Amino acid sequence: MKNRITPTYLPLSIRRFKLVKLLSSLRFKNVGILRLLLAYLFLSIQGCSAQSQLISDQKETISKEVLKYYLYLPKDYEEKNGQVPLLLFLHGGGESGGDLEELKSNGPPKMLAEGREFPFAILAPQNPYKRKWWNTTAVMQLLDTVVGAYHIDTNRIYLSGLSRGGGAAWELAVQYPDKFAAMAVVCGMTPLPYASWINKNMPIWVFHGTEDKSIPFSESENMVAKLREMDYDVTFTKYEGVGHDSWIQAYNTEELYEWFMNQKKSLD
Repeated sequence: MKNRITPTYLPLSIRRFKLVKLLSSLRFKNVGILRLLLAYLFLSIQGCSAQSQLISDQKETISKEVLKYYLYLPKDYEEKNGQVPLLLFLHGGGESGGDLEELKSNGPPKMLAEGREFPFAILAPQNPYKRKWWNTTAVMQLLDTVVGAYHIDTNRIYLSGLSRGGGAAWELAVQYPDKFAAMAVVCGMTPLPYASWINKNMPIWVFHGTEDKSIPFSESENMVAKLREMDYDVTFTKYEGVGHDSWIQAYNTEELYEWFMNQKKSLD
């Protein structure tokens, strides 16, 4: 009986198995050659079973965040029939991950603790992680929740942050260009390549100390230069000889709050 050749359309592993049986049925004068052929085929079959795979799939993911926060409402909030503006303030790394009281160390929350009153609402969340960036998606969800629950003028939502919070403010301006009426950033890191994604109709005020050793002055200087090159409305206040704590001078600038109150988001 003649041996049949295995059809080529069978799977490779089956063809090799049949070939092994065929070789085994033949009478080889040199047994060493037969053993070599069988060993080669065995290794080939093993290699075939360990091939890499490319899998295409999808998975819905859900990320949860717990954000503690302060919400300040101006004293005449209940008396006003209309809506009030709101400032979203993002603190720096020093106030992250601790007690909520630590927010009162700097910026508007510190001024509120000292008895200062503002003509707008202030939302000041706390980053729950000492060594993680702000979860800007969670911050926006919190902002939207507060705006929906209180009488907030959605055309007069302002944004400000210092240090790590200043970097998050730049990030929010890039990711949500139509959300804010104005932004003030103090010694923040900047996404320079994405400058053109920021809303050109949103006025920006940047503050930075020239001797900042934590976040170099060049971070703000380069971003301001880039924005001005594209004809953005940017004010730049530089503090000569001041280090990283330029927020002390910045948030004690009375004109800053008057400037905020004069800004309203364009309806175009």
